[in-house]
Amino acid sequence: MERPAPFIGSRIAAVWTLTDGHAGNLRQADALAEGLGVHPVKGCLLDARLPWRAWAPVLAPISRRAFGPDFAVDLSAPPLIAIGCGRQAALATRLLRARGSRVVQILDPRLDPKHWDVVIAPAHDRLRGANVISTIGSLHPVDGQWLANGRASFTGLGDLPRPRTAVLLGGPSRHVRMGVDDCLRMVAKAQSALQTDGGSVLLTTSRRTPSAVRDALRLRCAQMPGLIWLGAEDGDNPYAGLLGWADRIVCSPDSVNMISEACATSVPVHVFDPARARGRLRVFLESLLAMGRIRAMAPALPTFAVTPLRETARVAGEVRDRFGL
Repeated sequence: MERPAPFIGSRIAAVWTLTDGHAGNLRQADALAEGLGVHPVKGCLLDARLPWRAWAPVLAPISRRAFGPDFAVDLSAPPLIAIGCGRQAALATRLLRARGSRVVQILDPRLDPKHWDVVIAPAHDRLRGANVISTIGSLHPVDGQWLANGRASFTGLGDLPRPRTAVLLGGPSRHVRMGVDDCLRMVAKAQSALQTDGGSVLLTTSRRTPSAVRDALRLRCAQMPGLIWLGAEDGDNPYAGLLGWADRIVCSPDSVNMISEACATSVPVHVFDPARARGRLRVFLESLLAMGRIRAMAPALPTFAVTPLRETARVAGEVRDRFGL
């Protein structure tokens, strides 16, 4: 799939993905586009101007100017299908629907779903409607083939001693207070399990991980058996390899996307202190706990039977059916 590009020339594609470029939105739109299997696909970056940025997704006079002149021109040759993710994209998909595209909006647009052909929203948003498809967590590309590709790209991780514990560390977010001490305590618990069970730790951080945590981990984990990836200075991002080779996964509780992808593997997922999450994120974590797909991280990290949680294929199939693809 092509990376996001300006709108110039994008009318040749059968499917457009439209996002503001934020990684979580981009990943969901791309995953659904791949799942639909309609090609070619063109990724389009959106940068709404004021006042439309504040109003989106509400239509206003001359909303076609919201994303600049190139988008306004391309509205005259819309794609077969437009997939948007995020509030800015919800305005763009409304404009494209008015010009004949079949449109899918990912995430609750905070407006009546009737303005789109299909709205895909996580169940914890509690959005309902005849054209709403609810998901447990987020859309993503993680499936059996994706994990196999990750193992093939990072074969060296398969030589590390087992059990291999992947540690996915985020940081503070709107729904989770997670300071430096909390992040370090989570990693320390994973290291304690390493001392008990043996094996190795495969640790990676995210954009939200505080720099003070990265600096501390660089020192604390220097002699730890396994791998630590704290940024581009450590080489290629081994995230796919970590998920592919993990025997168990430990996650911080701050990201629906990260936990959804961890739960798409076939190994146990342990979430650090899920009770600290608030709002919709707390509802999401509680649903996974009730399903038995995750457990709250304890001093020990026991193995338990799991079923991979893979919503993207199911959702893509339903969209294909609704659109008669």
